[in-house]
Amino acid sequence: MTAETLPARRRSVVAGAVREALGLPSAVLVASYVGFGSLVRESGLDLSVGLASTATGWALPGQMALVELYTVGSTLLAISLAVALTNTRLMPMVITLMPLLGRGGPPRWWHYALAHVVAVTSWANGMRRLPELPPGERLAWFAGYAATLWAVTLGGTAAGFFLAGMVPQPVTLGLVFLNPLYFLLLFAGDLRDRARVCALALGAVLGPVLHLVVPAYGLLITGVLAGTLAFMVDRWADRRWPAREAGRG
Repeated sequence: MTAETLPARRRSVVAGAVREALGLPSAVLVASYVGFGSLVRESGLDLSVGLASTATGWALPGQMALVELYTVGSTLLAISLAVALTNTRLMPMVITLMPLLGRGGPPRWWHYALAHVVAVTSWANGMRRLPELPPGERLAWFAGYAATLWAVTLGGTAAGFFLAGMVPQPVTLGLVFLNPLYFLLLFAGDLRDRARVCALALGAVLGPVLHLVVPAYGLLITGVLAGTLAFMVDRWADRRWPAREAGRG
């Protein structure tokens, strides 16, 4: 590929990524953020606060924690710590996805900027699509895909804020949970990954039990236990049936 055709190729890759993002992923995220925008208004916050939360945080669990803690009158320190702890789950996503974007090409600051738009949906689809792309096209694809999702969630937040009160509260809260449901179905769609299947199955079993035993930390403990046990089971299976794994690869 010549130097003259490279910019055109990258524009084509970005355009394709935008089209992918504007399908089901955007529909799910917009619906979820409509629910969040409604919650922002019902909690007495301004639209500017909701938009700033989406623009800078871009992770619904942390944003939900911010709104709920503000509503009950928590201190700024408590809110900051809760949001930071909630969003710590994004760190492993960044660590696993960034190496797929490759090195060289655009300045290093591009990677830091794109790390900001690594969230559940962009990470899950990025992990699925990036290995299929040539290394030189990966950063352009992810930039177009994740930036599109980030932009549409800002619109969803604003729409939800202005639609607050027009939708029953149970429906509003239900919309917020569309995104994790989509994430679950996206992962469950590829049953070839044994570790992934084990983690989902163990999480489904351990989650409800641990929530009853330790409601405040049930989700966190479930994630750690399910992920660790799934990793151990996968490693044990590799040692138990090495020939089968070699044949599968």
